Amino acid sequence: MNVEPSDLTARLRGGLIVSCQAYPGEPMRDPNTMAQVARAAVDGGAVGIRLQGIGDIRAAADLEVPVIGLWKDGADGVFITPTLEHARAVADAGADVVALDGTRRPRPDGLTLAETIAALRETHDVLVMADCGSLDDAIAAEAAGADLLGTTLAGYTGERPKTDGPDLELVAQVAARCERPIIAEGRIHTPDAAAAAIEAGATAVCVGTAITHPSSITSWFVAALDARPDASQEDSA
Repeated sequence: MNVEPSDLTARLRGGLIVSCQAYPGEPMRDPNTMAQVARAAVDGGAVGIRLQGIGDIRAAADLEVPVIGLWKDGADGVFITPTLEHARAVADAGADVVALDGTRRPRPDGLTLAETIAALRETHDVLVMADCGSLDDAIAAEAAGADLLGTTLAGYTGERPKTDGPDLELVAQVAARCERPIIAEGRIHTPDAAAAAIEAGATAVCVGTAITHPSSITSWFVAALDARPDASQEDSA
């Protein structure tokens, strides 16, 4: 679906975007599985879906909510939709919004963020979400033409400490300085944290691990049980 910026903002405002991703080698690392998870999230009330990988985006083409698509290539530095070629492939796959690294770090193809966004729009009618790691990133991404500003990379680029939960301070800073809609993302593990992000100034909240990554969720419960004072005594009994 082609979505205008104003329409997208209206659809997302105050709502939950669910990130449906599985990592290479995991049992759920299958496009059809991720598409099914996405459909279940929409049934639960998600106003948008974030998907990683060309196959996953294509498999979820029938969703009736906006799809934010990305392509992770690599593991260090700029690896979220790192080049113009990646961005065009994500758009070709059917994403309504192309999410890409929105930091000020050098990009693998040598283009600036502004050049990447401008060139993408020459060939594709899509919106752009900039995954930022700091206030300076968000300011620069807005100037570069990004339609949405995400706090996705807060705590991962060295500019800000990695907070235990969402970086609400960054959300508030971006809300005070930028005009583009803000998507709070990163380490939002509870409904209360999601609500706090909206209160801090986010337009919408994106949650992934706490909803769609069973291995992580299971490990949280296991760790809590193992941390009980009498757990070690039970193990030795």
